[in-house]
Amino acid sequence: MRAFATLPRRAWASLRADVLVLPSRIFVFVGVVALVALPLIVDDRYVLRIVTMAAIFAVFAASWDLLAGYAGQVNFGHALFFGIGAYSSALLSQRLGLPVWLTMPLGALAAMLAGFLVGIPCLRLRGAYLSLATLALPIIAISLLFAFPGFSGGELGISGLRRAVTSPVGNYYLAVLTMLASVFVMWKIGDSKIGLVLHAIREDEVACRASGINTVRYKLAAFAISAFFAGAAGAMLAHFLRVAGPSSFEVALSFQVVIWGVFGGVATIYGPVVAVFVLYPLTEMLAAFELFRSVRLLGFAVIVLAILLLMPRGLVPWLRDKIEAVCPRCKNRNAVVRRACRVCDATLA
Repeated sequence: MRAFATLPRRAWASLRADVLVLPSRIFVFVGVVALVALPLIVDDRYVLRIVTMAAIFAVFAASWDLLAGYAGQVNFGHALFFGIGAYSSALLSQRLGLPVWLTMPLGALAAMLAGFLVGIPCLRLRGAYLSLATLALPIIAISLLFAFPGFSGGELGISGLRRAVTSPVGNYYLAVLTMLASVFVMWKIGDSKIGLVLHAIREDEVACRASGINTVRYKLAAFAISAFFAGAAGAMLAHFLRVAGPSSFEVALSFQVVIWGVFGGVATIYGPVVAVFVLYPLTEMLAAFELFRSVRLLGFAVIVLAILLLMPRGLVPWLRDKIEAVCPRCKNRNAVVRRACRVCDATLA
């Protein structure tokens, strides 16, 4: 009983020591609290639907960043894994009658297997050749769907899927909590030894090989892990919309996730997540105008060009550099208003 009584005090101490010391962490904390509390404040189903979709796409965007940002394997066909997750879960649910709570993880595992298999031939290529090779894969997948309409549903896809949760609030919390857990796992992977090796491979693969690192193994792992989370996002979206169609493999979706990654900031994980929550609701609001619907991709291209010119590292790293300063001695981050480092007490410029 005493341990339970001291739990709030210990939680507050941990929060004050680890979270409330940096503006970026405060922003993340406030954002998480806002997402969890949103259904208690807003009961508009349309708003909940938009945020639910944004949470699902945030997982998809973060998975691309893990592969392209950390490992340097720029994938222009990331929608392949998204679509495989969606179709695998839909087929297992519709054809075999398996429960949705089982088919969604199985769809993610199917995408993970596809990521591993795709990575084997693609990793023989580098740079623009790798990007062009991955760009062709979703197009091939769409052709296969149209070639076997009796199995895949053809142009109409597979409709009438069951939802994991029937209520809008339940679907909202499923998407948001899954997003928070997935992003945290991917961030921990990027912050671990694996992430450090992936960074090194991205910067100089030849030097990594000379150091005795099996670069192929790490890049295949990045492909598989990234595909797993992309497939999980695809499976969630398919059951949320109750349909898995060829649009899950569209090249436009692959380019959109690249835009989210570049806009938010590559090799951050949280950058693309912020980009989705900024751009996706904005897109939905502007979609009410006929002119914007016809020039949607062009508008996104202009946004990316502006970000590349004004904020080369992306929106989130640019904002973080404005509100935080790096200590010249211990390299820890501090709020820009501080005059001394919170860790080593060195004077900040």
